[in-house]
Amino acid sequence: MGDAAFGRLHPELQRRFSVGLASGELCVGRGVMDRIWHGRAVVKPFLAVGGLRNILLPRTGRDVPFVIENVPYTDSYGRETVTFVRTFALTGGPRRFDATMVHSPERDCVLDYLGTHQHLASDLHLSAEPDGSLLIRSGEHRFREGPLDVRVPELIGGHAEVRESFDERTGRFRIAVRVENRYVGPVFGYEGSFVAAYRDLRSRGVRAGLRPVREEVRA
Repeated sequence: MGDAAFGRLHPELQRRFSVGLASGELCVGRGVMDRIWHGRAVVKPFLAVGGLRNILLPRTGRDVPFVIENVPYTDSYGRETVTFVRTFALTGGPRRFDATMVHSPERDCVLDYLGTHQHLASDLHLSAEPDGSLLIRSGEHRFREGPLDVRVPELIGGHAEVRESFDERTGRFRIAVRVENRYVGPVFGYEGSFVAAYRDLRSRGVRAGLRPVREEVRA
């Protein structure tokens, strides 16, 4: 997003999104999702399939405790990577929504690998809003498996919009995520708040099970 835009973010957001190998810190957020919602019934099979690889959320709920783990590491291909692993304490058992993010010089954006096997890759475009919040919009999506590398068509793809801000009154981060499909409308989303704690990366490291099972080299 560039240094100038980054400097317009709220200072707490600047610190949270500075977590990396250079900072030597990891960040763990703990809070509550006020609401996790789904769109029309037609989207439920897609959410169920995605849930098998920790992509999207196949369940809904209110006042759901959750944890988000942002841990930097060097992946198998030498790239600095940061985890965005969200664990939701839903009725019937916890569910995860996994993502790992790297900077792609080739695409001039952040590349968001989704799920346990990084089969789905999305371009992310970040911007600072006038109130100091962060707006993230998804761009092109690609599916990758073996030699297959195809753009996900709009018919089944989704456009994601993420807004993150810091509420000085409560001392909490606020997050709102909305995914829509051009043809069927809203797919799923969630909104809630959390507090963040920072830990020394060298003493904590990357806990077992946080990294994806398979890593994708194609940017």
